[in-house]
Amino acid sequence: MSFFYPSITSQDHTEPFELQVSRRMIPGHKPLFKFGLNPDINGTLEAIWSHSIPYVYPTAATVMKVSSTSASDAAGDTGARTVYVAGLDANYNEINEIVTLNGRTAVNTTNLFLRVFRAYVVTAGSANTAIGDLYIGVGTVTSGIPATVYAKIDISDNQTNMAMWTVPANHTLYIYRGTFSAASNNAAQYVLGKFMIRNIGGVFRNAADVTMNSNVFGYDFEIPLAVPEKTDIEARAIALSGSNFYVTAAFEGIYIEGAAAPAPGISRI
Repeated sequence: MSFFYPSITSQDHTEPFELQVSRRMIPGHKPLFKFGLNPDINGTLEAIWSHSIPYVYPTAATVMKVSSTSASDAAGDTGARTVYVAGLDANYNEINEIVTLNGRTAVNTTNLFLRVFRAYVVTAGSANTAIGDLYIGVGTVTSGIPATVYAKIDISDNQTNMAMWTVPANHTLYIYRGTFSAASNNAAQYVLGKFMIRNIGGVFRNAADVTMNSNVFGYDFEIPLAVPEKTDIEARAIALSGSNFYVTAAFEGIYIEGAAAPAPGISRI
């Protein structure tokens, strides 16, 4: 599906609306692409993120601890040196910062985060990659792993893999499409994928279901789904039969500042 924006033309052809959004040519419009993986889906419903446990959200904005399982991920060393962390503050406004790593010793963020939904390695030493798993969370840090994990960067990925996001304040997200995939060598084993949303003050509820074996399932919304501000969005999966599934999920859309969305009670999702 394509939209057109008539005021910007090139060689008598109108440039697609989505490309203009990606080029940041339309004020107040930003593209979103979230993707994640869970390498071990079994008989418990879990979020699609690489830490492979049910996801727990912060209850209040807090200082995050950033650490690695390798001492070599530190300033001046061979592994990852700095990490970009993005999320939301106590008022659901977007925030981000760059943290300089110190190996297994946790480094505190300057900002207080209510949500952390993306992180990636910015600079590294001679290895050109993180050497350990990188963690962002709170609580006691043991061998580089905090007691409560809110984001994880797997070795060599240098980027979080978490199919979840929260709509910032004074924005509406319009979801265009999403995908799930699962891997199994047994044709009789299936996974159920769920696309879940939670309006602020509410509970997670289902917005879409897909069943998979060893395939990719994509769903397009010809009429984009409108998701209001401060809503948590999360892809989840559970094994209906079998175990140890490798599941990926992604969703994409455009979030618009100041755009009106349906009230939570009348949203079509």
